[in-house]
Amino acid sequence: MASSRVFIGFALCAVVAAGAELNTVPGDVTFSKDIAPILQRSCQDCHQPNSVAPMSLISYKEVRPWARSIKQRTALRDKVGVMPPWYVEKNIGIQKYKNDISLSDLEIAKIAKWVDNGSPEGNPADLPPPRPLGDASKWTLGEPDLVVSTPVVTMKAGSPDWWGELDPAPTGLTEDRWVKSVEMREVNDVAGDGGRKTVGSRFIFHHMIWTTTVPGGAASLDDLGEGSSGTWPIHEVGRNADIFPDNAGKLLKAGSSLVFASTHLHSNGQDTKSRLVYGFRFFPKGYQPTVRYARRALGNGVDIDIRAGEANQRLDAYQVLDQHTKITSYEPHMHAPGVRMCLEAIWGYNVQTLTCTGYDHNWVRVYEYDDDAAPLLPKGTILHIIGYFDQTPANKNVPDPRNWSGSGNRSISNMFIDLGQGVALTTEQFQEEMARRKEKLHLTANDVVIGCPLCASEPIYRPAKKTGGGQ
Repeated sequence: MASSRVFIGFALCAVVAAGAELNTVPGDVTFSKDIAPILQRSCQDCHQPNSVAPMSLISYKEVRPWARSIKQRTALRDKVGVMPPWYVEKNIGIQKYKNDISLSDLEIAKIAKWVDNGSPEGNPADLPPPRPLGDASKWTLGEPDLVVSTPVVTMKAGSPDWWGELDPAPTGLTEDRWVKSVEMREVNDVAGDGGRKTVGSRFIFHHMIWTTTVPGGAASLDDLGEGSSGTWPIHEVGRNADIFPDNAGKLLKAGSSLVFASTHLHSNGQDTKSRLVYGFRFFPKGYQPTVRYARRALGNGVDIDIRAGEANQRLDAYQVLDQHTKITSYEPHMHAPGVRMCLEAIWGYNVQTLTCTGYDHNWVRVYEYDDDAAPLLPKGTILHIIGYFDQTPANKNVPDPRNWSGSGNRSISNMFIDLGQGVALTTEQFQEEMARRKEKLHLTANDVVIGCPLCASEPIYRPAKKTGGGQ
């Protein structure tokens, strides 16, 4: 009888091996040979001079005073406060993501062993070549083709939250261009950490909802309207860059302007001048998308009821897909009490957990699925998000756990949304995507693929309608 395999983004043998490595890290662990490469790959983008992190973690001299803190923070794995800030739970769901900065079990074990053995430096000759540094002004995806900025805004220390529109910013484009990626980051005059531990600490932009329009066109945050580009990814505190699928770019039209439709500012505890900058990278000229980009707004904003002094409070929200869909990213969004969210797909009697993540509102993360792991879901699939909230003193993000909180835009109110992206597929495109997945993963009829309930099935085609003769 043929054996049944389950494709969940990681091999069982790798999980077993990782668990064994926790207790059997071989040999001596030194900074030069073992720890420096980990810091280079997963920490130094932020932990370098004049960047957003409160300390530089480049040299042994800089790292050594923080050794025990590094051990403690990396051991949190997917909980609030973990470093690097990547919260995907590694024991459930899809495990293949683009730009994954998380640490493996072996790397976490190496850090623990290094600290427990006195944090030795080792032989400097074992150090890897230094990586290029770029401080807070560096673009993580490389130099953009176009940079656009909001107007400069000022937030006084202790000011209440502010919502409103900012003046539009012209792009200066003289021809239509399809956008491959957009990276949004805040540039301000804060040196080091902010004045107090608010959400985002040193930043004052809580979020920005924006769109683009051309002269004479009406800005719209919905799907494409006359003169408008519709929805774009929302800027949020700590957000990483957004990369659009290769076959579903976003159009930025000639003569267009960025329209900052909904700005939310909050004080970081000191007088701050700031602006958001947008770095666009384009597809080559002549590019044309073959599928339609579709951002989700799956959530519950009606009956949010977060009770004071309680942990493990649960919310649910559902959405029925009205078209075949390839989910390209998952983006949980809650507010300060949020600590965990899961995304499920329900197809018939099958319920599959696609992704579960911890949540920390200081670091809103976008998780982009690898191309061969992105969920392929048929029309009629029910998407289900499950959120968990902690309104107790154990959650340090909550300013006052004695207070009830409900739905709202303020930092001390709550949201519960998955803002991930996807692409809408025709039946033919959906069948083609599944066929490619089936060939690449060598699937048989006995295989179960997390995120693709029909991938191992034979394709179903509707027979052509008969014509003529009254048939």
